[in-house]
Amino acid sequence: MEMHQLRYFVAVAHSGNFSRAAERCLVSQPSLSQQIKKLENDLGQRLFDRLGRKAVLTDAGRLLLDRATAILAAVDDAEQRLKDFDQLEGGCLAIGAIPTVAPYLFPATLKRFLPLCPRVDLTVHEDLTRHLLESVAGGELDLALVALPVADDRLAVEPLHTEPLLLALPPRHRLVRHKSITVEALQAERLIVLDEMHCLGEQVLSFCHEKGCHRIACRSTQLATVQHLIAMEQGLSILPAMATRQERHARLVYRALPEPQPTRTLAAVWHKHRYHSVAAERFLGQLKAVLAGLCSG
Repeated sequence: MEMHQLRYFVAVAHSGNFSRAAERCLVSQPSLSQQIKKLENDLGQRLFDRLGRKAVLTDAGRLLLDRATAILAAVDDAEQRLKDFDQLEGGCLAIGAIPTVAPYLFPATLKRFLPLCPRVDLTVHEDLTRHLLESVAGGELDLALVALPVADDRLAVEPLHTEPLLLALPPRHRLVRHKSITVEALQAERLIVLDEMHCLGEQVLSFCHEKGCHRIACRSTQLATVQHLIAMEQGLSILPAMATRQERHARLVYRALPEPQPTRTLAAVWHKHRYHSVAAERFLGQLKAVLAGLCSG
């Protein structure tokens, strides 16, 4: 049993596909498949059931996965600790965030972080929640910022910030003059929402359907597009509070929704069994400082 075989095995287990695992490991699929087969022969156990293009863990494979993950994590842990010991200000750091968070928090966080760790090779990934969680679990990301809930036993989860979701209206809308806005007043309104592939879009759509607001006029993949359409008086939306702070030209009006007010909670996630580097800790510290500034502001 060799280390690279375990890495290939874990990659296939996490991706469920030999081709995607080969891409992740930067090897050809025939080479990866050959090493997995060799590992199975050495162990005397079939680790995967090949179902077309899908690879499903056998009972033996599930038993090996936990141990292989722990072994790889221990090796990576030792390597990272030695790198940090030798060069605390250097190394690599890969971070990620969902698209409804990254534009609002990462620029300020990076502005604080980079002078502290100028020699760190930093990469930033913006992606959907499910992709980020798999990348963290697979060791491709050191840290990611997502919205709760997170249901993955492989990951450590630290809640950081809870913010309200606000009603966004064009300035001339009739509801702007109301001191309080009821959910019933929204039931006849056209709503512009994020696509359900975003966790925020899924949350807002669930809230709207629960409250009897079914007139979905448009679904977009970008918060900026949603804001533009509202400014053009094409409908209303429910947006996170942090999106209101960077909106240019004050084109929209934001109002709190009635209690119980919808909220979202942001959390940092990282692999439970992988070394949390000095650079990752420093980045997380600066991210917390930026979030604290939002709360005080």
